[in-house]
Amino acid sequence: MYNGHLYIYRMVKTILKYGALMGILLLAYAILESLWRGSTDWTNLALFGMALLFTAFGIWAGLRFNRPKEQPSSHSKPLTSPEEFDLRPREMEILQLMSTGLSNQEIADALHISLSTVKTHNMNLFTKLDVKRRTQAVSKAQELGLIA
Repeated sequence: MYNGHLYIYRMVKTILKYGALMGILLLAYAILESLWRGSTDWTNLALFGMALLFTAFGIWAGLRFNRPKEQPSSHSKPLTSPEEFDLRPREMEILQLMSTGLSNQEIADALHISLSTVKTHNMNLFTKLDVKRRTQAVSKAQELGLIA
């Protein structure tokens, strides 16, 4: 349950408590009024009981059928694809190697490209992912499901 649901749950719980208290007080008032008058007219009490029953059913039905939808889990299918961010296959390779903790020089050696080419790809990645650092790029790519 995330904070919004917890807040709503507590609010509904409080409303139900005060509503139940008011219902009990009204029932006690109706009984005392009947006893004070000395009459045995239970019609008002029966109507009150039916109203209370329908109110309780309405609250139950409202809570039962208006449950919030489940939030998608972060472990489901990837949320985005590289194409949505216009990431090229080479940039995806560099991002993947970056996530393993390799330095720019180590990435250059692994891919047999120059260090300046890796830095150019890094800058393109940072721009496309709207981040400023390698750690932010890796973190955002993981959040978006681009890399594992």
